[in-house]
Amino acid sequence: MKKVKEAILKLKKAKNAIILAHYYQEPDIQEIADYVGDSLGLSQEAVKANADIILFAGVHFMAETAKILNPNKKVILPDLAAGCSLAESCPPEIFKKFIDAHPDHIVITYVNCSAEIKAMSHLVCTSSNAVKIVSSVPKNIPIIFAPDKNLGRYIEQETGRKMVLWDGSCVVHEAFSLDKLIALHKKHPNAKIIAHPESEAHILETAAYIGSTSGMIAFVKTNPAEEFIVATEAGILYKMQQEVPDKLLIPAPAQENNTCACSECGFMKMNTLQKVYDCLLNETPEIIVSKKIRTKALLPIERMLELSH
Repeated sequence: MKKVKEAILKLKKAKNAIILAHYYQEPDIQEIADYVGDSLGLSQEAVKANADIILFAGVHFMAETAKILNPNKKVILPDLAAGCSLAESCPPEIFKKFIDAHPDHIVITYVNCSAEIKAMSHLVCTSSNAVKIVSSVPKNIPIIFAPDKNLGRYIEQETGRKMVLWDGSCVVHEAFSLDKLIALHKKHPNAKIIAHPESEAHILETAAYIGSTSGMIAFVKTNPAEEFIVATEAGILYKMQQEVPDKLLIPAPAQENNTCACSECGFMKMNTLQKVYDCLLNETPEIIVSKKIRTKALLPIERMLELSH
């Protein structure tokens, strides 16, 4: 493992490459990344990237976003099959009909969607800035929000805006068991429950804090509590524990039939250290986005980044 890491760092330097990794990647990949973050942070870093090659250790839609923002740079992904259940829940041809059925609506899409869906949008948001983005739209303009209905409902609650929601969701964030969570909290009565807004409403109702992955990390750093139950993909615990080495972090329990007691994203875990090395060595698989889609998708992403300062 050490040799592979050293080889990656050597290749990265030789090829003037940058490695961006999501919090949900395995620890070995996070360790060799130039930047580890959530969707918003990764989008911002992609814009700033002073490199010829961007290796995106995450899932397909994230690498697409990096390519949209960096058309003249080579963007590569360790495993092309690393998709997203949420992005896949919103097929472009069906979403187009959905938009046509709701004329005069502004379309706001969560970044966890394909480039084709972004190209149909007026604004893109992440869980970090979703409330701010929705609040920026005048109240007399109706909104379609897609693809995550759970995040959409949370935004409705926070902003008081009623939106037309697409019926999509993330299997990772819908895997949490309320009964097991309550039982776990009884064992750790002083633990604060923190949750990602993609989780279902009954999980969010138990939470002391609801926010993006970066927001959750910031919360555990600043909150005086010593124990936290974390309701998001378990990969976040690696970086979070580094930030608060003396605190107890417990992954929220998932339903049965899981490979672990926590909730993990199989797509995120498709990337491995060896695949990162092979990807950098061969500069493939490369992410290609057509000029037509890229030009259309760039506008809502740029609007989001402007509103996120």
